[in-house]
Amino acid sequence: MELVWFYIAVFLAISDELHTRILWTTFMDFYIILAGIIREIVHSNVRLWLIHEGLEALFHFIVLSVVFLSFEIGILAALIHLLVDVYHQITGLEHGWLYHRALHFTIESLFFILIFS
Repeated sequence: MELVWFYIAVFLAISDELHTRILWTTFMDFYIILAGIIREIVHSNVRLWLIHEGLEALFHFIVLSVVFLSFEIGILAALIHLLVDVYHQITGLEHGWLYHRALHFTIESLFFILIFS
């Protein structure tokens, strides 16, 4: 039970990679059309981006809830991932894939260490 924080962070990273691979390779055309439809509805790129982040958080919530059979872990994982993504975008810093993954893993790990300690 002591390493549950580590497993959550690992599965959240896997979930993020799955989200990227599924939506940007398999369903890219659908995702672009959906983004266009949402953009026309909300009339704002910022709102579109927030909806995208919310849908991504929903994806992580579903994956982590199923993997750990825990509604609470799903909510917490989706929330911390959403906050890290929003922070990363607001700061405007552009880094590579490894930096982005390390940032998420570090902050998410620390969050769950605090929760489970």
